[in-house]
Amino acid sequence: MRRALSVLLAVVLIGGVVAAVLLGRDDDGRDPGSATTVTGVIGSEKLPFFTDPDVVVAFARHGLTVKVDPLGSREMTTRDPKTYDFAFPSSAPTAERIERQLGTSRHYTPFSSPMAVATFTPVAELLATQRLATRNADGHWTLDMKAYVEAAGRGLRWGDIPNSAAVALPSRHVLVTTTTPRASNSAAMYAAVAGYMANNERVLGDESQARAVLDRVAPLFRDQGYLETSSEYPFESYLSQGMGYSPLVWIYEAQFLGAKVKPEMTMVYPSPTVLSQHTVVPRTDAGDKVGNLLVNDPELRKLAAKHGFRTPDPSTLPALTHTVPPPSYDVLEALLDALQH
Repeated sequence: MRRALSVLLAVVLIGGVVAAVLLGRDDDGRDPGSATTVTGVIGSEKLPFFTDPDVVVAFARHGLTVKVDPLGSREMTTRDPKTYDFAFPSSAPTAERIERQLGTSRHYTPFSSPMAVATFTPVAELLATQRLATRNADGHWTLDMKAYVEAAGRGLRWGDIPNSAAVALPSRHVLVTTTTPRASNSAAMYAAVAGYMANNERVLGDESQARAVLDRVAPLFRDQGYLETSSEYPFESYLSQGMGYSPLVWIYEAQFLGAKVKPEMTMVYPSPTVLSQHTVVPRTDAGDKVGNLLVNDPELRKLAAKHGFRTPDPSTLPALTHTVPPPSYDVLEALLDALQH
């Protein structure tokens, strides 16, 4: 079903480009009919950006028809990167791996997105009673990751919290819903933060440290039950099913900012969080042009900001006071591999 949807979206995307190029010649003066088709594999959270008709038109003005295949970022490393003109994972460690596969050091980082938690105001207020969450002076919520990991480690359930009837899931553990770490970058970033907390608030420096924190990190995934492979599905389920799906969902900030959310829905920033660096790794000259345009074209930067991504341009989004870098690819991979067993 999802594969069929991906194909359908590709068809829609192509149709949008055809309509766009009929508007006239592109900025380089070329005949729109001579547009170059560029193929890329992208993190699924960027699909709304690439299928935005305005984005399609912006690329068409530069003579490009961009066709994309959404995939979990870590799953990209299992595909042959030579079947695409560019890869666009959601983190620097995954981009590092793809660069190795392609034997290149070329990359572009046009925008970033901190990891966040999609929740509901009553849930955030309930967590505040347990000193797990705090509402800041600017109105934004913060989730204390140290307190959260400790609470999850002792098996805190929603029913253990006084006045938790609004959550209506008394038997479930207080856990953030994530994707599977074997395929998804968002889950890898969650593991990076959890690993940091379990490593005495230090970034994991080698594989031995990754193994040492496994017993504390693994239950955060294992106790969730079945995990999806792409960040797209949990967030869509949060939007459509509400609290019945999950009170807490690990997301990219851009997903929440780019969606139509209900009044009771809110976003909580983990403290610390990880800034996910969306990185283009080009394989061909056409792929390189996509990366270059995403970094330098003012219209594409403006559209990226519209979709909630943080670009180098001035932003009205809240400043992040506590972010940590993810471990290197090899160290993070060691942790993620261990989590699968």
